[in-house]
Amino acid sequence: MDNCIRHLSSGISLIASDTTWIEDKALQQLHTTAQLTGMRQVVGMPDLHPGRGYPVGAAFFSTEVIYPALVGNDIGCGMALWQTDLSSKRLNLDKLEKKIGNIDRPLDEHWDQDLAQLALPASGHEHSLGTIGGGNHFAELQQLDDVYDTQAVQELELDPQALLLLVHSGSRGLGEAVLRRHMDQHGHNGLDMASAAGARYLQEHDEALVFAEANRRLIAQRLLHNLRAKGRSILDINHNLVSAANVDGVPGWLHRKGATPSDQGLVVIPGSRGDYSYLVKPDPSPVSLYSLAHGAGRKWLRSDCKDRLANRFSFDQLKRTQLGSRVICEDRGLMYEEAPEAYKSIDTVLGSLRDAGLVKIIARLKPVLTYKRRGCC
Repeated sequence: MDNCIRHLSSGISLIASDTTWIEDKALQQLHTTAQLTGMRQVVGMPDLHPGRGYPVGAAFFSTEVIYPALVGNDIGCGMALWQTDLSSKRLNLDKLEKKIGNIDRPLDEHWDQDLAQLALPASGHEHSLGTIGGGNHFAELQQLDDVYDTQAVQELELDPQALLLLVHSGSRGLGEAVLRRHMDQHGHNGLDMASAAGARYLQEHDEALVFAEANRRLIAQRLLHNLRAKGRSILDINHNLVSAANVDGVPGWLHRKGATPSDQGLVVIPGSRGDYSYLVKPDPSPVSLYSLAHGAGRKWLRSDCKDRLANRFSFDQLKRTQLGSRVICEDRGLMYEEAPEAYKSIDTVLGSLRDAGLVKIIARLKPVLTYKRRGCC
């Protein structure tokens, strides 16, 4: 256990095995973040990788001051898992790929009643609701591939004969607008939480969280509608957010940037589109700032992917994975940027969390069909 929890210096820790891929730049960003005013503790997860000035795959605990730039522009980005009534036996991927349709466009008037029931505050970003967005966001139909805790699976009433739907998205343009307003007024400076500016950001932040959760729900409902299927939400967890917290008796603010909360019940930690995802039961710990990895974590810069992979894989070849699943994506650049080779092994990431005593693995989920971006077709 101790081998996977490295105390790099006072207030700085890294959860990773000796074999986990961690870039030096990500570690430098972790150390830089630890020097911010009011910062008490920072923890890098095994999916740690460099971000725009601050690392992704980390949790940060500060007192009195919060840093919107640490949360980033995709406030409320997270994972939602749904049980569907679609049979996982004798799958016809051609029919499934056709039926799943296109959810890149804004919702039409048939969704007005559903939107009204959500009662979201007016934001000017309503056109983005029910859409996935770019980057590493996706919606994926999955099979329950292997069960390690039968009782936990039964308590969730998971049907081993039916497909699951995992949705990864966030607050779309709304979160970006919130961060941009802050950056225009305050730059990378933190906000005193006793100030009007701190209260205003937190209110906008919390509204973006609600928007992100509604967006994931609408994405799932939209896909289920296209597939003529029914489903129910099993979990929905944000992994880009800041919230009030108490760590070792000290009140403060816990920032998570690509870090899944470990104090809100079961979570899914996904691999790349060509890898497994895992349903896990967290063991909350202040050592990890009550956080876990949020996925496999990038290994390559987006700008490097096309050059690294274009000679190895054609665009159409990338639509098939080694696990036999398919990928719906008509954006060539995005397809290369999000190739499985650009990500760490999920087993290495999850192994570090398990060996650190932070999770118990409940089940392994296998990708069947991953929706990224269909485009105008």
